[in-house]
Amino acid sequence: MKNTLIQDFRLQASGFRLQAKFKRAACSVQRAAICFAMLFLSSCQAQELYRDNRVTMGTFVEVTSPDKRAAGIVFAEIKRVEDLLSKYKPDSEVAKLNTMGKLEVSPDTLYIIKKAKEFWVLTDGAFDITVGPLMDLWGFTEKRYYLPKEEEIKDTLNLIGSDKIILNEGENVVKFRTFGIKIDLGAIAKGYTIDCAVKRLKEKNIKSCLINAGGDIYCLGDNFGKPWSIAVQDPGGKDFLDYLKLKDKAIATSGDYEQYFIKDNKRYAHIFNPQTGYPAESGVVSVTVIAPDALTADALATSIFVLGKEKGEALVKKFPDVEVKVIETQMKN
Repeated sequence: MKNTLIQDFRLQASGFRLQAKFKRAACSVQRAAICFAMLFLSSCQAQELYRDNRVTMGTFVEVTSPDKRAAGIVFAEIKRVEDLLSKYKPDSEVAKLNTMGKLEVSPDTLYIIKKAKEFWVLTDGAFDITVGPLMDLWGFTEKRYYLPKEEEIKDTLNLIGSDKIILNEGENVVKFRTFGIKIDLGAIAKGYTIDCAVKRLKEKNIKSCLINAGGDIYCLGDNFGKPWSIAVQDPGGKDFLDYLKLKDKAIATSGDYEQYFIKDNKRYAHIFNPQTGYPAESGVVSVTVIAPDALTADALATSIFVLGKEKGEALVKKFPDVEVKVIETQMKN
């Protein structure tokens, strides 16, 4: 097995860009208000790559493949899974579960909640899908931002904790122990959806495709005989921090620049520490995770952002096939 690699890049800039060079065309995907994840796909050969861009899962999604069937397959699967897992869709299983507190769900929904609970255990609670009430309280759900009082946060913390989710796997039933619990799968659903799309591509014998869902990326196969090339660039300069050559790998990023608001000259980001009820303040600007599957990459990126570099290193040791690149703010004397 490949050894775990932790690379720590320190800079004062507040984000980075992911780039991969593409001879014939270029595309950009917005990652946040102050940072873009840009993907350029390249090949020295004259073979044709088919691209399709759509807005879905609350972001820009681009599918690139030499097989023109790929985009249709990917977007059909994205819609299927999003219709189950999006809390913003009233008829989704997640929305119904949040309203009713108990629901018989599909295998997809049961699986992703089970995986989320596993990450909650692995991270000692740093990864927690029950942050839904906190997202509501702080105004991130409806984009009506609000700085709550300490007492409000304390009351809301009574609803937080994935141990309050009961799974009856025999009957595919999910139940909340406490009324008012809400799950938010934003830190794991995009990765899972990408994995589902990759599975469908493989079923159709499509061996080469790159899916970029707002910076969460899966590289299926290779790019005309060469690995897909993605470069991590220092946003504060012209140099690249690293070059990634990926084949059959996922990459995901979490950062404090993605969603935030400013109140009294202080910035509050959308990634919460479930134990404090406040946005995470671990000294990390962004975390990039490379993993065999997108769900793992997605969940670990958020987890390490909350935990910080030191505890994040300890966590990653449990995943031998994972690489992590951490960007921290430079400490001032």
